[in-house]
Amino acid sequence: MKDSKEGMKSTVSRRTMILEKLEAENQVNVSQLSEEFGISEVTIRNDLAQLEEKNLLVRARGGAIKIHQRVGLDHQLLKKNKINIKEKRKIGKAAAKLVQNNDTIIIDSGSTTSEFATNLEGISNLNVITNALNIASQLSNLKDINVIVPGGFLRKESLSLVGTPAESGFQNYFCDKVFLGVDGIDLEFGLTTPNIEEAHLNQKMIAISKQVIVLADSSKFAKRSLAYICPLNKVDILITDEGIPKGIKKQIESLGVNIIIA
Repeated sequence: MKDSKEGMKSTVSRRTMILEKLEAENQVNVSQLSEEFGISEVTIRNDLAQLEEKNLLVRARGGAIKIHQRVGLDHQLLKKNKINIKEKRKIGKAAAKLVQNNDTIIIDSGSTTSEFATNLEGISNLNVITNALNIASQLSNLKDINVIVPGGFLRKESLSLVGTPAESGFQNYFCDKVFLGVDGIDLEFGLTTPNIEEAHLNQKMIAISKQVIVLADSSKFAKRSLAYICPLNKVDILITDEGIPKGIKKQIESLGVNIIIA
């Protein structure tokens, strides 16, 4: 009876440690856990299965990931501008280093892409296509930057133009790079945003660009929002901050994505 109680205590303790590791890293791997705890992979899989039944994790790809934090809310731009602002400013500066003279780029709407736009002064003969009215306004005083704003319907929450007119407008161009802001990055589900029309427009932006560059602070990982944009393997470069979980970073890099830590 004593051995049975000790075994149960050991199992509970191990599963608690698995959840703690999951909380810290957003994902766990079966083989790594097996080696760490000195037990078989079969036992680890059983642990994960039991924890999944209790809705404490989701099993996936040889391990498990943290229960997703939904990002269904479409926060107003002014509120977004105050969230993780230090990280967003660093990401914006790092992204600007990827822009060259004579480039034609797309800048998506969003608080992080807005920080990026503030760092474009000094780049010569730059063509910027954007659906974000605030970003167009930011760039309007820079003489070496040509700003193109396709038509569309105004979304007041993001100060962006969306809908069929905007999508048709983007089809007339071919661009070197698109700088995309997103609300959720999920290893299996890909990139997401709260608004369906924004997602459709983002897909058009990606389709006409040679290089897809995503700007996202680390709070966006292991999250899903309402509308799907594209899978992660469509992304060429991801710029984020040092808060990105190591396990997630490694898996995204395995998809061929170049990650820059700002």
